[in-house]
Amino acid sequence: MKGRIAILGGGNLGKAIAIGLASTEQYEANHILVTKRRMHGVEDLQKLGIQTTSDNREAVKESELILLCVQPKQLEYLLIEIRDVLDPKQHVLVSTITGVSISDIARLTLEDFPIIRAMPNTAIAIRESMTCLAAQNTSDDLLKQVQAIFDVMGATLVIDEEMMAAATVLGASGIAFCLRYIRAAAQGGIQMGFHAEEAQKIAVQVCRGAASLILQNEQHPETEIDKVTTPQGCTIAGLNEMEHNGLSSAVIKGIMTSHRRIGNITD
Repeated sequence: MKGRIAILGGGNLGKAIAIGLASTEQYEANHILVTKRRMHGVEDLQKLGIQTTSDNREAVKESELILLCVQPKQLEYLLIEIRDVLDPKQHVLVSTITGVSISDIARLTLEDFPIIRAMPNTAIAIRESMTCLAAQNTSDDLLKQVQAIFDVMGATLVIDEEMMAAATVLGASGIAFCLRYIRAAAQGGIQMGFHAEEAQKIAVQVCRGAASLILQNEQHPETEIDKVTTPQGCTIAGLNEMEHNGLSSAVIKGIMTSHRRIGNITD
């Protein structure tokens, strides 16, 4: 799949995908076209050579792969706007829209399109995304082609569409959850006496190292935790205090609250 790619919706995620694609060898920057109603805020894309426009219809006409990256409430208007220039023989639709099913999109296109849902996160801009994909009525070959595009911008996982809401919370919202921990850890570091930039550097690298240990060693987190918790030591004392104050419970409850919210997100 080497044709032009149109990203309809130049918000945070749409921009992140464009920047990530432009940093790979899959697409040249001038083969990526990002649309936005108001062109303010796309200067950084233009500096990279990424094409920008406010015309969704022209973007679709010039492209093969169409990424839908608008807000859920904007989708119906967008698809009505572009559906007479969509061609099932030319275009593949990839939706990153939270809470909108493949059947919802198919109903609005009025044609039998290949439709794939993809849920990356904003780390796609630095090629470190976790992207989950789901498809219906799409050939395995086509799904693999789309997956290959996201593979070069991080890790991918093909899942059943019914799990896409959960993937959104764990994989996309999860960025915010992890960053909030880093912020809290850095604040603790400041209280202990580090300067803010020092505390943040330590907290960020520790999280990076912890994640890398799991990825490389393929161990359960508790296995790595056991390596740094000695009897009557400071680490186990801190962990127990966090658990007494509901650390794990708060994280799980937050994830489940986000998951319940997705059911109402398009209302």
